Amino acid sequence: MTDERNIEILKESGALLEGHFLLSSGKHSNRYVQCAKVLRFPDKAEEILKTTADKVRNLDIDIVVGPAMGGIIVAYELGRQLGKEAIFAERDDDGKMSIRRGFTIKPGAKVLITEDVVTTGKSSMEVKEVVEAMGGKVVAIACLADRSAGKIDLPVYGAIKLDIAVYDPEDCPLCKQGIPYEKPGSRKIK
Repeated sequence: MTDERNIEILKESGALLEGHFLLSSGKHSNRYVQCAKVLRFPDKAEEILKTTADKVRNLDIDIVVGPAMGGIIVAYELGRQLGKEAIFAERDDDGKMSIRRGFTIKPGAKVLITEDVVTTGKSSMEVKEVVEAMGGKVVAIACLADRSAGKIDLPVYGAIKLDIAVYDPEDCPLCKQGIPYEKPGSRKIK
């Protein structure tokens, strides 16, 4: 599948937003990919994530793990397409990422972390810590949209790479223009 078709899918579903956004990293951006808008359509999720599945199909992995919220549907769909078990990590009452609900990572298991969008990799690195504490080994990160610009110490495989401007709050030109931001993500920001 081409990048053009994947962009078309994002636009058709209303997932590619423009404005002023507070990201879960605490940084600001002028565009946002609201993957929930595309993942609500199983046929579109299957189609766009086939690009990602094709990129990771030959990796030696045992299990797929996605952080809640954004990584759950991606983990499920990639697990389905790859024929692998798919589970999720979630925040406990203290806000710390954990694997619960009776899910396990066997020692030595090779893990593919999945996300909807990867920007700073913060959630993925939190999941990586949990996986490694359970004896697993993280092989790579797979996602719908890769915004990481190569700044993560793991291979990142996305259906599409996006280069979207990101600003520190004190340097944000949108803040300086007085444009209020939206916080579309699920993570609580202190």
